[in-house]
Amino acid sequence: MNVRRLNHWRFGSSARTQIVAVLVHTVLLQAVTFIVRPTISYRALEVGVSPQWLGVIAASFTVVPLGLAVVAGRVTDRHGERLVLWVGAGLTAVAASVLLLAAPSVAVLVVSSVLLGSGQLLSMIGEQSVVAANVGPGGFDLAFGRFTFATSIGQAAGPAIVMVLAGSATLPDTDVLLFAAAVAAALLVFVTALMRSSDRSNVHASRESASLGTALRVPGLGLAILASLAVIASVDLLVVYLPVLGTEQRLAASTIGALLTLRAMASMASRFFLPYLVERFGRGRLLTVSLAAAALSVGCLAFDLSVTGLFAVVFLVGLGLGFGQPLTMAWIAEAAPLSVRATALSLRLTGNRLGQTLVPAGVGLFAAGSGTTGVFLATSGALAATAFVAQVGSVPEPGEQLRGEEPLVRHS
Repeated sequence: MNVRRLNHWRFGSSARTQIVAVLVHTVLLQAVTFIVRPTISYRALEVGVSPQWLGVIAASFTVVPLGLAVVAGRVTDRHGERLVLWVGAGLTAVAASVLLLAAPSVAVLVVSSVLLGSGQLLSMIGEQSVVAANVGPGGFDLAFGRFTFATSIGQAAGPAIVMVLAGSATLPDTDVLLFAAAVAAALLVFVTALMRSSDRSNVHASRESASLGTALRVPGLGLAILASLAVIASVDLLVVYLPVLGTEQRLAASTIGALLTLRAMASMASRFFLPYLVERFGRGRLLTVSLAAAALSVGCLAFDLSVTGLFAVVFLVGLGLGFGQPLTMAWIAEAAPLSVRATALSLRLTGNRLGQTLVPAGVGLFAAGSGTTGVFLATSGALAATAFVAQVGSVPEPGEQLRGEEPLVRHS
């Protein structure tokens, strides 16, 4: 099958507005998240939080969302994206405001992390549903490649803002960083007001198949969840523990911000060329090789590297980790019936959040005895194991599961 021929966005002027809005929305959402999460780490260090508690704070980002994802997916399948987008943007703005205005403490950091995680999850479910609703069958690799490219822009912008505002201080002025996050969150709420739910008449016509069991039977769902979980947990651990590595090696906060920005920019490069690489090598081989490369690169972070070496390795990490999210989104969206597509995507996010809940907390306990060296070695091992499972498993290729369904939005 000629993937390039199928990989195209299919929409009229109204849907085009929604695509632009969702891309701007995801840039802002990720920018807020990637300003706030490293800043929480710095605030935790300000109040003397131990590495174990730092892992707990990181895990709190996912505790409540773990129970929200499937419910939000079901609501989206039945009623459209607008409600979850509004709630998600609101919680994100509240999280940034609480961190900015409340006196720093472990309790405030945990509560704010929970609010931010909930807001990000709901927003992402809405965003992914909007993207899938505006794409014809066979175009999902390109669509989610561009969507995650926008995600990477936000993930690069957040640390870049940290880098600019932090200056050369090892511990930056967290109030300034949180004010920038609050401004970006306000813009997120504004963009949300421009978005609307997709036409769901096609979904309503097939309501009889809209069960959770149908979503659970989507081909490749288990492997997609595992691969996505491994990638997102690795990115999370980099966001949390690179600042810790920086304090251990007495690196300026601006240097850590530059490293996190570079990681996101490398993932942008991966995602920009995703549809062409899928056509050339296939989803399965691309997923396996990218996971193995990420495992090797993350393992290198456990060793004493120069600043130049850190930049080189983090760039390779970003390249390797850039493929997992769009590849798993694309095959789930392509395989799932319209009536449960948002639910199937939310199950993938549930797996992500489960990994983000368990992995940082477990790694935090592991780090008590081995520091950041143990964190990066454990992360490398998890990625390598996932690459092996992807190699021996069956990753569906584009077009293998096409159902002949049209996008939700009627095109002009």
